Amino acid sequence: MTKAEIVSRIAQQTGIEKEVVMTVVEAFMENVKDAMIAGNEVFLRGFGSFIIKQRAEKVARNISKNTTIVIPAHSIPAFKPAKVFLNAAKEGK
Repeated sequence: MTKAEIVSRIAQQTGIEKEVVMTVVEAFMENVKDAMIAGNEVFLRGFGSFIIKQRAEKVARNISKNTTIVIPAHSIPAFKPAKVFLNAAKEGK
């Protein structure tokens, strides 16, 4: 499902104009992104959490040059679904 499809469904379900819904969806995504860039996690009860995972430093191989490289420790954004969400997905609801 794309962002446009989400906006269309919300507009249809709520009766709110698509332009207004798009503005709200864009603002939501921007706020989640800004919070995570600032190092904060975002918790949405009953849906899930946007969290920051830490990756340890590791050694990798560049097979085209036959060399090893060190990939430094870094953090990445991730989504962890809530138990209610997981259970509903397992049941196909």
